[in-house]
Amino acid sequence: MNKITKQDLFPVFEKLAQGRVMVIGDLAIDEMVYGEAARISREAPVLILKHSNTKIILGAASNAANNIAALGAKKVSVLGVCGNDYHAPQLIEAFEKSGINTSGIVKDPNRPTSTKTRISAASPQSVTQQIVRIDREDNTAISDDVESHLIENMHLMAEEHDAILLSCYGIGVVTPEVIKHAKLLAKQKKLILAVDAQLDLQRFRNSTVITPNQPEAEASLGYKMTDFNSVKKGGWNLLNQVKLDMLLMTRGGEGMILFQTDGTLTKIPAFNKTDVFDVTGAGDTVVGSLVLALAAGIDPKLAAVLGNLAASIVIREFGAAVTNIETLQYTLEKLKIDYVAEYTLNKEDVNV
Repeated sequence: MNKITKQDLFPVFEKLAQGRVMVIGDLAIDEMVYGEAARISREAPVLILKHSNTKIILGAASNAANNIAALGAKKVSVLGVCGNDYHAPQLIEAFEKSGINTSGIVKDPNRPTSTKTRISAASPQSVTQQIVRIDREDNTAISDDVESHLIENMHLMAEEHDAILLSCYGIGVVTPEVIKHAKLLAKQKKLILAVDAQLDLQRFRNSTVITPNQPEAEASLGYKMTDFNSVKKGGWNLLNQVKLDMLLMTRGGEGMILFQTDGTLTKIPAFNKTDVFDVTGAGDTVVGSLVLALAAGIDPKLAAVLGNLAASIVIREFGAAVTNIETLQYTLEKLKIDYVAEYTLNKEDVNV
């Protein structure tokens, strides 16, 4: 086994500012409404909350873009759909605050801006707890007109980027035509094509890299991976089936494994198994960090380790979260391990 040390990763950070990424997918916001429990209503047996504050957090594909921007990317653009409603300006404003280009967003007055509203209550005697969630979203495929406009924006903007990230949350934006044109642009412009999707990975054949977790990989393969040997076999099989350059499989407390077509297998341990508060959005952090690093020309093994390091930080916070270069460097310095990954090269493994 060849080892990757902490010192191998430090030079990566300054290179991230060179990457330019176009994120295409299901844009959404998390609206976090907080209040203090005041009393029980006379109208019905429900709590009355005295509103304290509301936070708007970028979620779904928006969270991936936000993670890329927080890491200091040279350029981040989002392409997707929002409604012509109350939440659309909140989405745009949140992007602009993070320095994310929104010129590729298409407005559709017939769809809501995808929003998850979480209402949480607190009292002097208890911690804050979520009491209800309201989802506003349309899971049907976007209309032909909106799709055509979105694809037109993809072609106009591709030249300004080094990589495309397709982020599919099943909210109707990542259609077969959008996937087709993303692949076409990646081939024509020599762009990296990364994918974060939960279902039907076969749609993304011939992409550069896909980042499923182990259950998602198992669903695509049609069988369970019960030990490390079956995980290796399953990873190589999925890489071949979907015809990828790379497959990064995330495995929770078991870390991650990167499979590459040249036969390189990189095993990355979990950097944080104890301070896990919320894994919401951790997948967005992984793929966002990975695609930015690849866009900046960083070696895939180091790019995968970077994604693992970033995820180990955001899972310490509640809700979709981001991290930055300074926090990554500090966290890496404090890691109490001698190496951050190990890899082998065996071309024969690819053809299991």
